[in-house]
Amino acid sequence: MANELCVGVAQRVITPPTGVSLAGYFHDRIGKTVRDDLCAKCVVIESGAERVALVACDLISGHREITGEARGLIQKETGIAADHVMVSMTHTHTGPETRPGRVVPTRAEWLAKLPRFIADAVKSASANMFKAQLHAGRGEEHDLANNRLFRLRDGTERFGPTSDLLLVAGPAGPIDPEVLAMKVVDPQGRVRAVLVNYALHVDVIGGGSADFISADWPGEMAKGVAGIYGDQCVTLFLNGCCGDINHSPYLKQTALPRGGPAKAIQLGRAIGGVAVNAAEKGEPVADSRVAAMLDTLKIPYYEVDDRMRAYAAELARKEKPSDFEQYIIKTVAEWNLGGTLEPVPVHAIRVGNTAFVGLPGEIFCHWGLEIKKWSPAAFTFVVELANHWVGYVPTVEQAVRGGYGAMPILSRRLTADAGQRMADSAFVQLQRLWK
Repeated sequence: MANELCVGVAQRVITPPTGVSLAGYFHDRIGKTVRDDLCAKCVVIESGAERVALVACDLISGHREITGEARGLIQKETGIAADHVMVSMTHTHTGPETRPGRVVPTRAEWLAKLPRFIADAVKSASANMFKAQLHAGRGEEHDLANNRLFRLRDGTERFGPTSDLLLVAGPAGPIDPEVLAMKVVDPQGRVRAVLVNYALHVDVIGGGSADFISADWPGEMAKGVAGIYGDQCVTLFLNGCCGDINHSPYLKQTALPRGGPAKAIQLGRAIGGVAVNAAEKGEPVADSRVAAMLDTLKIPYYEVDDRMRAYAAELARKEKPSDFEQYIIKTVAEWNLGGTLEPVPVHAIRVGNTAFVGLPGEIFCHWGLEIKKWSPAAFTFVVELANHWVGYVPTVEQAVRGGYGAMPILSRRLTADAGQRMADSAFVQLQRLWK
């Protein structure tokens, strides 16, 4: 006899105090006001003796010290095994820095409380479980995401096209148009949660001049979904592989917003609408199996080569290097991780006919598409920035060609084949979970 699925849903506000430095740029921006709260949102799913927890936080990223402490607290206080808890980040660029030693300072007092905040959300969900029906569905959105790297005719790649479009051969990679959604319905027929997976950078609402705290377009999406289903509905945005995907319509003419709050609202409504449509068409999940696996890889860090040293030296000769260029000069000079091994967690969770794959960095779109291609699951949510942050993870070829996200030390921290190793690990884990 199949087990019944039980689910718990919760969210906790995690907004830091105003005056915090905002993460995501190469200069300091201060959050003077709160436009909308940041939250840790959680869904706990139980079948028989097995429980898993999926957490999404409105933050730039989460280092393993933060997520590891949170998962340890969750195991101790709820009994959910730490390797059955996936903690992912939406990647908002209008939230606090969570990585000590990066460009801008962290707020140490708030950061120290973050594992407790995350654990409290899972505890609350675990304490309020109900019999549930899950509906998984898919839709597509082709027009709002754009690959932000461009292949130039000289064989190199760069972030955004040049002013001379004759030098541009075209986008350097794909987008992933798939919007996956899973809705959680309680015995009274109320939608208690919607999990949404789509690959799109969360750097829309403020840009380099932001002076406010915000969850960006996923926050706007959550408002729209709650407007349809009610305030009891919690929307978890599980960001897809968007290391090279932006909202900017680089090569398109449009009268629609290109950035700022208006663009964030547009994206939230549009993607939320596709997600609701997909969830409403999704058949009930009949399979009640719940399981999880976690594989920790040991991947070497990049070692500085002559090409990178020469590039940093060239920038240092400039009369006035930009903030971005100064960061490259400094990090190349101070890089001491070359050749050391980084523990890289690759996570796979099965919920019925649906897989959730967690990867710990800003993953190029190619890898998400590859994992989906080989997945035995009916629906595969590939979630970046899960459990840890290891920088950008490009394809092997793009790691050689350069461009932001692929350039070593500046954005890529591991060896060029890190993405392939992660994708292979995900493949093997999914094969085992669906054996």
